[in-house]
Amino acid sequence: MSQSAYARAGVDIHAGDAAVELMKAHVARTRRPEVLGDIGGFAGLFDASALASYRHPLLATSTDGVGTKVALAQALDIHNTIGWDLVGMLVDDLVVCGAEPLFLTDYIACGHVVPERIAAIVEGIADACVAAGCALVGGETAEHPGLMGADEYDMAGATTGVVEADELLGPARVRAGDVALAMASSGLHSNGYSLVRRVLLEDAGLPLDRHIPEFGRSLGLELLEPTHVYAGEIMALLKTVTVHAMSHITGGGLANNLVRVVPDGIRVTIDRASWRPGPVFDLVQSTGGVSRDDIEETLNMGVGMVALLPADQVDEAQRVLDGFGLKNWVCGRAESNEGAASVELTGEHPGS
Repeated sequence: MSQSAYARAGVDIHAGDAAVELMKAHVARTRRPEVLGDIGGFAGLFDASALASYRHPLLATSTDGVGTKVALAQALDIHNTIGWDLVGMLVDDLVVCGAEPLFLTDYIACGHVVPERIAAIVEGIADACVAAGCALVGGETAEHPGLMGADEYDMAGATTGVVEADELLGPARVRAGDVALAMASSGLHSNGYSLVRRVLLEDAGLPLDRHIPEFGRSLGLELLEPTHVYAGEIMALLKTVTVHAMSHITGGGLANNLVRVVPDGIRVTIDRASWRPGPVFDLVQSTGGVSRDDIEETLNMGVGMVALLPADQVDEAQRVLDGFGLKNWVCGRAESNEGAASVELTGEHPGS
């Protein structure tokens, strides 16, 4: 059989079809009752009549990718965890406003479709969607020969959620006396990898397979550690206690993300002494000679999520999070302050 003109141009339609078949079982695991149809249609369908039970539903949406962390997945030839990073970046931007994630779509662009690799990527996305209670209703895999290397890929996605209008979290709810409750990150998550790769891999020349005693595993596996998806824990928390605002700590670091949910007239003081960042943060800072200001403005420093809530809700909130095995601690407080909203980090981390 002669090769088609499209195949000669570098696009393998049959490989794409094979990838869809391999990923169907993964997608099926994410199905919610509101999802209509199966994978393979032109659009994902979600029965919006499910929103009729809401008094005043607000739809929330978020879109993101995983940045240069995909280069590590490619270098290590491990592809079934990077999907957690994508889902974490998407759904956890919804839950901070109180929205329940409903559905998600993904987009994978690659130089050459390898069905097993695409299926592994979708496996990770599906696993994370199950953890978040979010349906994967569709996506797209695009082959870009000539623009990307055969083993290169990039990925992005978009998600939609819903929240009652009078339950929307944000700066308007924050009050002086609120407590800042931190939730631990699983590591670097998906931000700051341009700095991390430059410092550790390019400048210092550290091999990905080097065993790092402080990590108890190789450098590569530590850097590939998937983003923790907080959506399940957060939705349970919001059903149990009163929360005023939440911040997803991503690119820009703790202070720059937390201040986005702090109103004018309020200052939140965060005490570094309340936690010790994991060894990966120490390695990046010491190896690269990175200043404290720079690293705190780039990496999450061990904090993936912060809730601002009334002091009398903290004990119950910690009980809920402890029940999920999610490490958490009181890291600071909100107080009245003249002028613009601000977040200040004080003190020193233990062992610094």
